[in-house]
Amino acid sequence: MSKNYETVIGLEVHVELATKTKIFCGCTTAFGGAPNTHTCPVCTGMPGSLPVLNKKVVEYAAAVGLATNCKITQKCKFDRKNYFYPDNPQNYQISQLYLPICRDGHVDITLADGSTKQVRIHEIHMEEDAGKLVHDEYDDVSYVDYNRSGVPLIEIVSEPDMRSAEEVIAYLEKLRQTIQYLGASDCKLQEGSMRADVNLSIREVGASEFGTRTEMKNLNSFTAITHAIEGETERQIDLLEAGKEVEQQTRRWDDNNGESYPMRSKEDAHDYRYFPDPDLVPLNISDEWLDEIRSNQPEFKEEKAIRYREEFGIPDYDIGLITDSKKLADIFEEATAECGEPKKVSNWILGETMRILKEKSLDPEDITFSPANLAKLIKLVDGGTINGSVAKEVFANIFDEDVDPEAYVEEHGLKQVNDEGALKACVEKVIADNPQSVLDYKGGKVQAIGYLVGQTMKAMKGKANPGMVNQLLKEMLDK
Repeated sequence: MSKNYETVIGLEVHVELATKTKIFCGCTTAFGGAPNTHTCPVCTGMPGSLPVLNKKVVEYAAAVGLATNCKITQKCKFDRKNYFYPDNPQNYQISQLYLPICRDGHVDITLADGSTKQVRIHEIHMEEDAGKLVHDEYDDVSYVDYNRSGVPLIEIVSEPDMRSAEEVIAYLEKLRQTIQYLGASDCKLQEGSMRADVNLSIREVGASEFGTRTEMKNLNSFTAITHAIEGETERQIDLLEAGKEVEQQTRRWDDNNGESYPMRSKEDAHDYRYFPDPDLVPLNISDEWLDEIRSNQPEFKEEKAIRYREEFGIPDYDIGLITDSKKLADIFEEATAECGEPKKVSNWILGETMRILKEKSLDPEDITFSPANLAKLIKLVDGGTINGSVAKEVFANIFDEDVDPEAYVEEHGLKQVNDEGALKACVEKVIADNPQSVLDYKGGKVQAIGYLVGQTMKAMKGKANPGMVNQLLKEMLDK
């Protein structure tokens, strides 16, 4: 980027809340399902149907507001945002403009160089999601699916405080982590339960006035968001340096082609003709209920990190990665409580668990195995029942099917061979069958013993006690 310009970025982050039913009706919020099967007269906008507010939506919204240092608007209401689009069945969206539930918050982010920055939150408001259009390019038609219509959302609107893609991703990571800790949403970008629209403008370094902003949509991954910010920044600079003006518009980012294209002129609030929704009474959040929501706030990452150092004594590196995810933190704490080995639990989480997650393109929130079975596996290794290589095989089955490791080891005959007589006979045969490796070892190539250990383990089908194998080999070779 030219040194003469700086980027100014604000975000509108939509988060689908983890309620079991929609915001104004009893239809399920489950992801997927055949088109138009999670619907009723309310969420498809049938005449005469009336909305009834889901109390859990308000609770989640207030909890997120408290966790992001917002002021809670205890007397708030819903408004109608009027626009016409096929996936909007009522031709209006129930949202909050005049009295959003949360205002004037902030989150603190940490950047790669260790510096911190505060990003202000202008407001958080509750609203209903629209449906989804499915475009069939082959038949040149579009189909509408209302399953998502009426799913509860909060929209988190930041101030234009971010200046780079790095700051934006750090802010989104902090929001996602906070909301997941609250259990208010799974925040899966790939399923659309967390979506970010990027408002971006550029201005000359030192200027006080903002430039003309554009809003970019269709951003469903942190990678796409980074590319979109970099691409739009470059596009706006090219326009200004060519003596042209930036138009205020909504643009759609195409990550495959690495470019954005205009969708429509950017609307302002007055274009939506907002007015109070006449079918919903104003909300009055009592002091008692707000205190209850506040008292139920969980222990967040920063607090956990302090406790983990004092209580478990594991390295800061381990603490940082484990506490990044509430799911991993829960597994760590429960497994440690079962086996009393925090460092070994950490090693299994940061080693095999993270490897399999990456291999299967899964998030920590997708883990289904029980911490108790991980603890049992650690006890089996510590007790000498199985060795490390067998443990990895067993863990793969724990990860996939949450098998009981004790029963699995018994059923598949995986117990470690500790019988010195049986191991000695096997080691003698390996030495006899590999004279060159024996000569290499005796000639000073100490690493040659590793090959002999491997051959012994192979002959014992991986079930030999590796410590005993090493010891026996050295005893025999050093005679």
